[in-house]
Amino acid sequence: MKTLDYIALGLLIVGGLNWLLVGLFEYDLVAAIAGGPATAFAKVIYVVVGICAIYCLRFFPLISRAAEVRESNPNI
Repeated sequence: MKTLDYIALGLLIVGGLNWLLVGLFEYDLVAAIAGGPATAFAKVIYVVVGICAIYCLRFFPLISRAAEVRESNPNI
């Protein structure tokens, strides 16, 4: 599972960076690599990144548990 977590998080970061480029420079790196935003390859990339975002929602309970542990023991 840990490998899948790293892959999902990495793809989510790549997707976030792509949105940063879109927002700042109106440049869609995925579309540029895939030959356009409407190509099947680009759509697959967008869907995979979206699925990774949904998968990464499972990290929220882990983050909140870690925060609770830090609050209960500030020496950690």
